[in-house]
Amino acid sequence: MKSTSRFTLLISLTFLLSSCANLNCTRLENLLGGDINLISLGNKIADDLTSSASPRLRPRHPEEAILTSTFVNIHNLEQTSQVGRLLQSHAGTRLVQLGYSVKEINLRDTMRISPRDGEKILSRDISLISPDQPVQAIMVGTYSVNQRTLYITAKLINPVNRNIISAQSYRLCMDDNLLAMFGLQRKRENSSNIDPPSGSLLDEIFF
Repeated sequence: MKSTSRFTLLISLTFLLSSCANLNCTRLENLLGGDINLISLGNKIADDLTSSASPRLRPRHPEEAILTSTFVNIHNLEQTSQVGRLLQSHAGTRLVQLGYSVKEINLRDTMRISPRDGEKILSRDISLISPDQPVQAIMVGTYSVNQRTLYITAKLINPVNRNIISAQSYRLCMDDNLLAMFGLQRKRENSSNIDPPSGSLLDEIFF
């Protein structure tokens, strides 16, 4: 009976640890909180967008590519960040893994290429895209920062009629590494988080 209880606790603990980033900004953060994996987030964005696209996108058709743009600050569409560039890179990589042809954006009038800022559709006027670049969709994204909360919206847009064919939103509590990418840091004074135990949590449960 005791071994069964320990096994149940182990399964429950494994589940908590697998989603530990979800415990950030809670009283359990110092005990079970974790870092946000931007690679996994980029993969999820690409997976969510392509699986919910209507009409469906067609993988393994190199003549019908997907264009990706850098995620930008929703309050200033000309401003991006390290996070915005990484989300574009990781989501684009995942699209390739899913079998889609992904092209770099280099559009006259609607795109500015900058080593520092990346590639951004400044005007958001999809109709200005050159017709000699046939694409299935364009992935665009925005983000907004409010204290430790990061809001992300990603969309796939049909370049012909400018219809949104897929859209997803995400809300994350940023860890210290993600905050540092925005030049921010967590306030630790008067924290209501639970302090971690002095010994191993697994040792306390099983020994």
